[in-house]
Amino acid sequence: MSDSAPDLRVGLGFDAHRFAPARALILGGVRFRDHDGLEGHSDADVLAHAVMDAVLGAAGLEDIGHHFPDSDPAYAGADSLGLLASVAILIRSAGWEVINVDAVVICEEPRLAPQRQAMQDRLAQAMGIEPDRVGVRGTTTEGLGFTGRREGIAAQAVALLERQPRVA
Repeated sequence: MSDSAPDLRVGLGFDAHRFAPARALILGGVRFRDHDGLEGHSDADVLAHAVMDAVLGAAGLEDIGHHFPDSDPAYAGADSLGLLASVAILIRSAGWEVINVDAVVICEEPRLAPQRQAMQDRLAQAMGIEPDRVGVRGTTTEGLGFTGRREGIAAQAVALLERQPRVA
C-alpha cells in the first residue's frame, strides 16, 4: 500500500438478547414504549452493542465483553450509548476515525421506522460523527427462528474506519 492510499478497516458486529418483560426496551438509545425490554447485564441495547463490536473489530481491538464484562457490577444497567461513547474515545486514541456505520435490527416487533432517525442521531452523537454516517434499518425473519417466534431481538452492524495520520 502506498503512503497516499487511505488505511481503511471494516468490522462486523452482532448481538442478540431475549425478551425480559419487566424491563424497558432500548434500541439505539431510544426507548420503545409498550414493548417488553431485553434481558442483559447493561440496558441490553442490542443495536448499540452490535455497533460497538463492529467499531472495535475494525480497529483490531477486543470485543465489548472484554472492555465491559458482564461480571463487573459497575456495568449493571449501564447506558449502552455511554459505553459506545467510551468505545469512540478508545478507537480515536488508537488512531482511528469512524467513517460510517450501517446496522440492521432483526425483530418482528416493534416497527422501527417511526424511531429510525432518532436512533441514527443518538448513535452518531455517541460516536461523535454526523448522523448521515449512520444507517439503521429493521427487518423481520418472516416468523422464522427466535426473532420470528418473538423470543428476542438481534442486530448486526458493519463499520468502516480510517486510520488518522499521526501528528508529529
